[in-house]
Amino acid sequence: MAVRLAAVLLAVSVAACGDNPEKLHPDAGDRVVARVEKHEIWASDVRREAVAQGLIGDAEPLDVASELFRRVLDEVIDQTLLAREAERRGLDKSPAAQRRLEAVRQRILGDMLVESAVDKAVSDEAVQRLYAEQQRRAKRSEEVRLRLILSDTRAEADAVLALLGQGTSFEAVAAQRSVDEASRALGGDLGYATPDLLPPVYAAAITEKAAGSVIGPVEASGRWAILRVEDRRAETPPTLEQARPVIVRYLTYEGVRQLLEQLRGKANVEFEIDPPRSAPQTPPPVSTAAAAASSPVATS
Repeated sequence: MAVRLAAVLLAVSVAACGDNPEKLHPDAGDRVVARVEKHEIWASDVRREAVAQGLIGDAEPLDVASELFRRVLDEVIDQTLLAREAERRGLDKSPAAQRRLEAVRQRILGDMLVESAVDKAVSDEAVQRLYAEQQRRAKRSEEVRLRLILSDTRAEADAVLALLGQGTSFEAVAAQRSVDEASRALGGDLGYATPDLLPPVYAAAITEKAAGSVIGPVEASGRWAILRVEDRRAETPPTLEQARPVIVRYLTYEGVRQLLEQLRGKANVEFEIDPPRSAPQTPPPVSTAAAAASSPVATS
């Protein structure tokens, strides 16, 4: 799995990395799609530019026969022409150009190191291991399946209750009398939900009510509800595939965080400026707040 931390990769950076296609273009199935004088443009160059512009996702393929590929290829050709002309005029020799080219080179090399580290951190085995740990530590709540008949007035709700008392099926009354458009066509079926996802008055009304119980009328937001508890069950845990995106994101953040922590621990970093007074003396190398917030592992 490839991970990009840099938002933009400049096409001019290719010229600063040498001319060995074996090193520059390791992508499987890569091929030259254009030449600008002696400079080769590879399909992977075009795809990376499309990713950098946000035209496709990082893991999304780009068909060389597509209109999008041709449009981005034209942009890469233009950029290459501009870079070659800048070299011809000697602009790449200026100190400012050298600093900017070196910054791009460092960004690319940093991206490649991160990709390598994440490839090791985010494996199928690691995902499965973390998923199993999550399932072991997670505390399951209960899911309740409800049916609903919603009325505009208390009198209408009482009339509904009377019909149900006469033996009329809940589903039939819901289909005929409920003003809740979403559930009426389903016989009032609201499906399974944990109590915290229900309106608070519904959740309070069905507390400890067994399957088959009819509850109400219950006032909710100016309307009146009759509820029936269809079923109670333990909350269904997410499948591995459902949990995978969150787990992969967590492992990615952890892999990058640990790598930077190791590098910072070995390196001698000296600041030539004072940090802002409101900031800590040594700010963390990468924010892990998002990773912590999306961590799939329970903390208790």
